[in-house]
Amino acid sequence: MKAQDETVFGEERRMTILKLILERKKVQVAELVEALNVSATTIRNDLRDLEASNLILRTHGGAIERPQARHEIELRERQAQQSEEKKAIAKAALEQIRDGDTILLDTGTTTRELAYLLNQRERLTVVTNDIVIAGSLETVPGIEVFLIGGMLRKGFQCTLGQVGGGFADLTVDKGFFGANGFSVEAGATTPDIGQAAAKREMIRIARKVFLLCDREKIGRVSFSRFATLDTIDTFITDSTDETLRQKLEEAEVEVICAPPAL
Repeated sequence: MKAQDETVFGEERRMTILKLILERKKVQVAELVEALNVSATTIRNDLRDLEASNLILRTHGGAIERPQARHEIELRERQAQQSEEKKAIAKAALEQIRDGDTILLDTGTTTRELAYLLNQRERLTVVTNDIVIAGSLETVPGIEVFLIGGMLRKGFQCTLGQVGGGFADLTVDKGFFGANGFSVEAGATTPDIGQAAAKREMIRIARKVFLLCDREKIGRVSFSRFATLDTIDTFITDSTDETLRQKLEEAEVEVICAPPAL
């Protein structure tokens, strides 16, 4: 248990370091040593790990913010946000899946919640680019997993890259996608261009596209668009207002609202 506790503390410490860098733009090792009460060696190792995940840039004696980092909250931190809402959305999404379906799960915290529920279905084939989803389904009876290859996006536990070969020839019954932002005007967006390209390729092979989007993402617009209203069949959220619902339904997008249990 001690080793696990040390791992958790290390992750929390690195997220604290990242937040300090985003707030101050630049930090020195000595500042972090004093703020976190750990050794300079520990801080340097943390900075090395954060740089390897493309979240910061190390400098002589410290580190600075990576230009894109402010737009990308690392996945492990996002998992703790809106957890009950994501679970409610995942349960609603599960209702759209039938025994024998072939489905695609995009990477993300909400699609992971959906993956954890798939043991309630039988004879599924699951296509995904999320290595956590693939691992969680590995031992589930009655589920075959097709993991999309490509470059590993460090810190986000998914693959990216040109989709080609056999994958381009696949067709799935239903695709379930997450987003960093969604608006009627901009569509579904994500901060990373490579991630957006991968999502667009996956949308092309899905007969029916479901967008899973908690209320915190609605109205936000990230850097790169991967879906417009005409490519989304069903919008599943935990909360929506009548104006948004009306606009989506006018665009022939089905709206499913699944508020979390009180």
